[in-house]
This record gives sequence, C-alpha cells and structure tokens, in this order.
Amino acid sequence: MRLLLANEKGEVYEHPVLQAAGRTGDSIVPLSEEELIPLPPGATLVLVPQGRPLGFDRRGKLQEVVRDPYRGWGKVYAVAALLPQGFTRLYLPAYARREAQPLPLFGFTAVAWREDGFYVAARRTDDPERWDPCYYSTPQLPRLIERRRQEMPGNRLLKHLARCALEYNCFTAQNIFYRRWEGGIPSSPVCNAGCLGCISFQPAECCPAPQSRIDFLPTWEEIVEVGWKHLSEGEEAIISFGQGCEGEPALQAPLLATAIKEIRKRTSAGTININTNGGHTAGIAALVDAGLDTMRVSFISAREEVFRAYFCPRNYSLQDVKASIREARKAGVYVSLNLLTMPGLTDRPKEIRALVEFIRETGVNMVQLRNLNIDPDYLFSRLPRAQEKGIGVGAMVDLLQRELPEVKIGNFSRPRGREKKKLKEGWY
Repeated sequence: MRLLLANEKGEVYEHPVLQAAGRTGDSIVPLSEEELIPLPPGATLVLVPQGRPLGFDRRGKLQEVVRDPYRGWGKVYAVAALLPQGFTRLYLPAYARREAQPLPLFGFTAVAWREDGFYVAARRTDDPERWDPCYYSTPQLPRLIERRRQEMPGNRLLKHLARCALEYNCFTAQNIFYRRWEGGIPSSPVCNAGCLGCISFQPAECCPAPQSRIDFLPTWEEIVEVGWKHLSEGEEAIISFGQGCEGEPALQAPLLATAIKEIRKRTSAGTININTNGGHTAGIAALVDAGLDTMRVSFISAREEVFRAYFCPRNYSLQDVKASIREARKAGVYVSLNLLTMPGLTDRPKEIRALVEFIRETGVNMVQLRNLNIDPDYLFSRLPRAQEKGIGVGAMVDLLQRELPEVKIGNFSRPRGREKKKLKEGWY
C-alpha cells in the first residue's frame, strides 16, 4: 500500500517508494491491507493543511516527506479522506505539522493507494443508502423549499432550516423539504456544555465552527407546524430535536414538551427523537412524559475525567447522564449512545471496559459510532494523559458486539416507537 501525497496544485499521486502509514493516538503504524477498503462512494480526498506526509521505507523506518519526490522541489501535503455516513474510521492520517492552529473540524481518515485505486482505513458499520449524497442537494431542492415556505409563511424555524439546507447542505434540514426520513428541528440557542468539537460554537482561539448556531427561540406553534407536517406526510418520518446548529434541547423542556403533546394531538405517525448530552435530567424526564419515542445521547467516555475534559459540562456530571438514560429506559424510550470515536482513545482497554459496564447498567439499546471531527493533537492535549495503547477501532467494535450481543452497533437512528407500544401492538 503506497503513501499518497499532494502537490501545491492539489494533484494527488503515490510516493515511488514509501508505504502508507496511519495514526492511532500518538503512534504511527503501517497500514495493513486487512484494515483497508476501497474508497466508498461519497468519500472525498482532501489535503491536511500544513501536514507533511509520513510513510515507512523498506526497512520499516518512518520517513517525513518534505519535497516533491518526482520534481525534487516544491511543497507536498499529506492526503486524507472524509468518509460518508455509515463508515467508521479505523486510523487517522499520518503527518507532521508545525503549525499551532488546530485543523478544521473534519473527520480526517488515513488513505492509501493500491494498483486498483484508492483505499481508506475504515469499516462499513451501517447501511448508508439513505445518507448517500446522491439523494441530497438535488436540482429540485430550491423549488421544494419555496413550496414548503409558501405553506408556512412567517415560520422562522422553517426559514432557518431553509438556510441550513442550502448554505450548509445539512441532510436532516433538507429532509424536512424532501418530506422523508429524519428531519431536524433545532430549538435551543443555549447549551450547558462547551464541547471541544462543537460544530456551532468555538472560542476565538480555536478553529472556526463550520456553521452558525440558531439565534432565536422558536415558539411551540412554529415547532408544531413543522413537526406534525413532517411526521404525518413524510416517508418513515422522524423529527429530531438537537441538531448541530443548536445548543442543548433539553434546556427548552417546557417548550418542547408542549410541542410534543400538541404534535401527538394531531398525528400518531412517525418518531419523535431528541439528540442530547443527557445532562439535564429533569428536562429529559419532562420530554419523556410528553411522549418522546427515542433518545440519542452524545458520548465520548464512561470515565468521568475524560468525559469532563471533552464536554466541559456546566452544572452536570456523568452521573446525571446515567440518570437521564435510566429515566428514559424506564419509560420504554429507545436509547442510543452517539459514541464519538477517535482512534487511540475510544479503543483503549480502560475506555472499553467502562463503556461496556455503563451500557449494562443503563440498558442502552444501541451504540451509534460517530467519527469525531476534531484535530487529534488539539484533542489529546486537553485530555488526561494515558499510558495504555488502543487495541484498534475495528477490534473495539468486534469486542462490543461479543460483550453486548443484545445491543445494536451501527451509525444511524431509525424510526421507532416506544418498546411498550411495539410489544402491545405487535410492531415486530
């Protein structure tokens, strides 16, 4: 597997001698064919800003490439892949950087060249069909947005979603206008956490957030208008509170509880979901009582010191998250962990043991693997130092499946009602 490089023109080519390398934690390792798959449709090759490629020579010695090996001069850059939904990253790209500014919030993945094409260090962990980019940003989208806005003139929430759909190419925002699948309903301009990898708010000294956070509080009427329409008309429809363009939705529990009750007065169709950090247990309990069907909890570690270092929680702890999940599970809500996955962190033995114990204690139904989009150097510099090495993300996934056979491992939320309703009505 050959090392890939890019020149100053952005042209990508393989190194004539060096073998491809990947990174896990602080370790640079050779990429093995067993952990590589062909570059999947929808993946994108990108340059690592100011990143010089690292590869292994025939003696197994790590080498840094500082100039174009074919011309003998000119800058070269490390190449990485951005994966589509449904694929879990196994290794980070290997590069050397001297810039202090953190990388953009992308999920850089190791990539290599073989005679028959590009290969990435990844594993398919779910069926990505519904999140295939070919179904989004179609030529019809502007017309569909205009039609929906004519149905709901003056609805500020729909106007915000139109911007997310067109400017940020947000798939869950676009689904509102395509009238299908999971549709996002942002509602909270405030948050109770300061996540290192937040995509809607970053401190000035960090990398810029790739999208703007919602700057108003919609009314329950605006939420209901968008929500019940999507659930009643959409194909296998889900509405999800808690999007990348907002803060923590449970902080708006009175507003959302009212909206959920009003939506359910109008339709029993579809699934009502919340994406949450799980820290505001009282708010979660109110939403559960109002009729919440499913809950996805953002998660990085079941160890308090790592959890705190990443989420920077305000007035809540890991124990509060555990209490929120138990509250939801007690009422039959289907609960997923949105496991933010980073090679060299998530696959450490201590992390895996703590995660398995946490899932067993709380009764979590599903683990949704999510590639953490953040500069690994920035991340690891802010986490507690650990001596142990990871076992590999692929091995971690295999271990979770063996230890937790009743827990689904995947990437996506699916339309579901409460388990007690399913059992009573025979949905399975």
